[in-house]
Amino acid sequence: MPILWALANPKLDEREVLSAMLDREPHLAADRPDLLVIADKGFASKEFEADLAFRGAELLRPSFKREKKRRGESLLKSVRQLIESVNDTLKGQLDLEQHGGRTFEGVAVRVAQRILAMAAAIWHNHKTRQPVTRSLIAYDH
Repeated sequence: MPILWALANPKLDEREVLSAMLDREPHLAADRPDLLVIADKGFASKEFEADLAFRGAELLRPSFKREKKRRGESLLKSVRQLIESVNDTLKGQLDLEQHGGRTFEGVAVRVAQRILAMAAAIWHNHKTRQPVTRSLIAYDH
């Protein structure tokens, strides 16, 4: 379930963006003891991991070839399909890349709409516990 998102300049370091997001909404990490942040190798940094640990969160990321296997790394393969599915839903079914926004505000609103739609579908599927979950495709019944 998406709990936090941001639009950021692609030239910014991803770790700095996530840290800024958590600085802005510190309760999101504080209210979730043992929060597990799943990320790719681009988030590798001892300082970043120490910052997450200070916030009560742990980083789960793949190890580099020169590193020993990281704790929990074997879980990444099972989660990767889920992450790719969410990304595909945002890009494909929700046309995230064809948002049509012409200003920063327009892009932000259109991205927010798509994330909210996806979150609503996830929430609905979770709360109704129906044998067949609803997708985001129109007329999927």
